[in-house]
Amino acid sequence: MAGTNDEALVGLVIVSHSASIADGVAELVAQAAGPDVAIITAGGGPDGTLGTDGDRVRVALRAADTGAGAVVLVDLGSALLSVRAALSELDGEANVVLADAPLVEGAISAGVTASTGASLSDVAVAAEEARGVRKL
Repeated sequence: MAGTNDEALVGLVIVSHSASIADGVAELVAQAAGPDVAIITAGGGPDGTLGTDGDRVRVALRAADTGAGAVVLVDLGSALLSVRAALSELDGEANVVLADAPLVEGAISAGVTASTGASLSDVAVAAEEARGVRKL
């Protein structure tokens, strides 16, 4: 996707064991970030159950990098393993950074930052900084 100045924006990939969670987080981020940030989900197992699907993750990683790179956020352990495996198989096909961030808060922060035209590294840092934000 491109911003108003036709420059590519950093995209996001949301990887969750649940398709509903991934889609819900993407919907929330889209409300905050606006329509120009590509938000691609890879949720659930290959047969629609809970889990992660390596093929779906690979497709999402490729699709989210529309020229400025993409930041990936994951929910739980095996989602992280699936992303790492997919990244090793892509072998540089996509410019993707895996953020060590909370899924919801990190995705919102990354999405809003991406919508400003920020760089890939700045979007990843914004996601990771969400880890320290207190709720109370």
